[in-house]
Amino acid sequence: MTKVALVTGGTRGIGAPIALALKDKGYTVVVTYHSNEGAARKFQKDTGIPVYQWDISDFDACQNGMKEVFKNHGPIDILVNNGGITRDGVLHRQSTDHWNHVIGTNLTSCFNMTRSVIESMRERGFGRIINISSVNALKGQVGQANYCASKAGMIGFTKALALENAKKGITVNAIAPGYIDTDMVRAVSEPILEQIIKTIPLGRLGQAEEIARAVVFLADDHAGYITGETLNINGGLVCN
Repeated sequence: MTKVALVTGGTRGIGAPIALALKDKGYTVVVTYHSNEGAARKFQKDTGIPVYQWDISDFDACQNGMKEVFKNHGPIDILVNNGGITRDGVLHRQSTDHWNHVIGTNLTSCFNMTRSVIESMRERGFGRIINISSVNALKGQVGQANYCASKAGMIGFTKALALENAKKGITVNAIAPGYIDTDMVRAVSEPILEQIIKTIPLGRLGQAEEIARAVVFLADDHAGYITGETLNINGGLVCN
């Protein structure tokens, strides 16, 4: 039976190539989005991948949304927690709304979504959970205390969840992308972007497809001995 993969925030940015790469490998893929209706409908029309709309920071919305996904596609074998946002600003000027919104969308969503699938995975003795963190979880970034905290939290979440579920055939890993050539990064002013690229040893932005290939690798049955790890894909910007 074809395995089912779900990618949050899967209609744009890094999420869209991840969804397409999983589909190309033969998985049944579904994606979620929150607010950009136009982009979601275009993605579904262009790819044939079903899209579902809910707020991943809302536990009840995730529970209700996943019931519909289960009904239409069956239980989830592969969960990619990719959905995320930024609300940048130095901490001494940052609002509680910006803090809570980023933590909720980036980190609490991992609990919400994983809680929706983990019991089913444990019952069936198989699962792949892949959390998309960030290089800034490892090195920090001025004006991103909220974002860095949320993405670092994902790594701790990954390690604990991997230990809890290893004996049930479930692997849990994180990927920490560096600066990837997406609309969000390209929105940075050209002079600042040039300075960022100069700090990357490989001298270029990463491609979203490079992250997608790593997701496909970790999702594969042959990656079943890898769990609790964080795979850094950042052009040498931060090395463990």
